[in-house]
Amino acid sequence: MLDYTHDATLVIASFAVALMAGFTGLSLTRGASELPLGQRKLAVVMAAISLGGGIWSMHFVAMLGLQLPIPFYYDALTTLMSALLAVLMTGVALLVVHFGTRTRARIVLAGVVVGIGIPAMHYIGMSGMQLCRPVYSVAGVGAALVISVMLSILAFLVTYSRRERQNIIMGTLGFGLAVFAVHFIAMAGTGFVAQGGVSGAGPIISNSALAFGVTVAVFLISGAFLLTGVTFLPAPASAAPAPDTAPPRPAAMDPLPRDAVKVPYEKDGRTQFIDAQDIAAIRAEGHYTLLYAQDQKLFCPWPITMAEARLPVEDFIRTHRSYLVNRRHVTGFERKKDTGVCYFDKMTALDKVPVSRARLGQLREFLGV
Repeated sequence: MLDYTHDATLVIASFAVALMAGFTGLSLTRGASELPLGQRKLAVVMAAISLGGGIWSMHFVAMLGLQLPIPFYYDALTTLMSALLAVLMTGVALLVVHFGTRTRARIVLAGVVVGIGIPAMHYIGMSGMQLCRPVYSVAGVGAALVISVMLSILAFLVTYSRRERQNIIMGTLGFGLAVFAVHFIAMAGTGFVAQGGVSGAGPIISNSALAFGVTVAVFLISGAFLLTGVTFLPAPASAAPAPDTAPPRPAAMDPLPRDAVKVPYEKDGRTQFIDAQDIAAIRAEGHYTLLYAQDQKLFCPWPITMAEARLPVEDFIRTHRSYLVNRRHVTGFERKKDTGVCYFDKMTALDKVPVSRARLGQLREFLGV
């Protein structure tokens, strides 16, 4: 067996790649289940490429840090197969949780699929090595598979139990640990022996060519990570307005009479309408909004500025740059230093909404507290 070591810098870099890919993929699907079918498919495809590409990139960043006493290369076809398998397996997992009723069993199934896909990608990628041959131990393969499945299930359960920011961050950590741990647990159970001939299934990729490909993949993942991160974190409350003042409501349209307002939403491929008074809260989701009514979370094509302009001013108020609330459904209010929280105890789809510092005073006056 050949002695080998790892470059510590590339080991750390591989973990960073796994975290960035996990965050990007899991963030891209936030709110995807409420999108129209075509947009949902696009979001799942983009997330699958991010997650699968991240699994593959993490593996080969770490493999570039593998230091053996002999030169070695990779078979191009096998390397491509390992990348496509990672994308395919994560795509299947995302299809499971974003198409159909999301249950705990489906979330666990998605975690199992990804948990199997990570070591499968690893061992297929390793089989493409030329001039040296990896030798695996049964214990190493078994440990990598079990730990991968357990950590992947945990990551999906945390991420999809509630699609909040903190859940996505914790799920990202679980995904990154799964990919990272599987690689190095599998490597701990792997030995290498020199191999004289080259018998690859396709052209050979030199380490420099592989490094170029991995660098491009990591660059794309990093770019997607930065673009996703820009819209992920809530923007801080503006320091300009005083705590008890807020910007005026938009005047783009005169609010309609309470009984006349019907709010559109998309469901089952067609546009339907809901009475404004049945809506407890509205949350901005990019250029669209989500409507919360009893146990329903509905996709609305209106941007939040249009919703604010069209809804009855005597009932709806902006509490945050991303939220409108209907005071008829608010069951409680709590002040937290310079911010606040509105509670909806009778709603199953939503339990609370944040109140920003700039809008706190206006909301308290609106609620009479």
